[in-house]
Amino acid sequence: MGKKGIVGVVLVGTLSLFVGLGAFAGNATDDYAFNYEECDHVDHDATGRDLKPVIYLYPTEDNTEISVSLDYDGNLVELIPEFNAENTWNVTANTDGRITFEGQEYDYLFWEGDPDFSYDFFSGFCVAGQDTEAFLDEKLHALGLNDTETEEFMEFWLPMMQDNPYNMISFQTDSYTNGARLSVSPEPDSVIRVFMAWYPTDKFVKINPQYIEGADRSGFTVVEWGGNKVK
Repeated sequence: MGKKGIVGVVLVGTLSLFVGLGAFAGNATDDYAFNYEECDHVDHDATGRDLKPVIYLYPTEDNTEISVSLDYDGNLVELIPEFNAENTWNVTANTDGRITFEGQEYDYLFWEGDPDFSYDFFSGFCVAGQDTEAFLDEKLHALGLNDTETEEFMEFWLPMMQDNPYNMISFQTDSYTNGARLSVSPEPDSVIRVFMAWYPTDKFVKINPQYIEGADRSGFTVVEWGGNKVK
């Protein structure tokens, strides 16, 4: 993985979350939300490993001192770089996203872990493997990732997904953010956390379509993306 920096994002949940947040009020009937076939409804809530949550920092001024703390309900198995305080990275970041940590430069902060919580598939998307690249490109931009972040997300996840008959995909909200609590100081103006729970399936599976809307990237912005191929 090399020495790179990390920061990421996440979205999914129940209808009550969508209504309560006014969230995901985007395109409810896009190309990937309505092509249902006669199949059993998905019932899958097992959990694998949280892979490559990466955290990007975009302050409004160069050489901004930033503390990023991660309170994780699970077992952290890798950190790049290692924390230099209790559950915390103390770094300096520039407006272009470059992060300096104890004299070393990173593109993002990186962590992986085994969660003590699971993800839900109440809503999401069943996407043919051959359509996964176009699907991710559309949805990741809608969730607020820029071109570089989207490309890095797809570079990591797409090789695992594109040759499957279908992929069940659900972008997590509270189930992820409540289990992997991120605290940043100074307080950012925008926080985008994209976390994709998914698994391959041999058949198309009927699922409630997930609603997605764009995210704000104004001021000091923190972005995180990661995922979990659930067992």
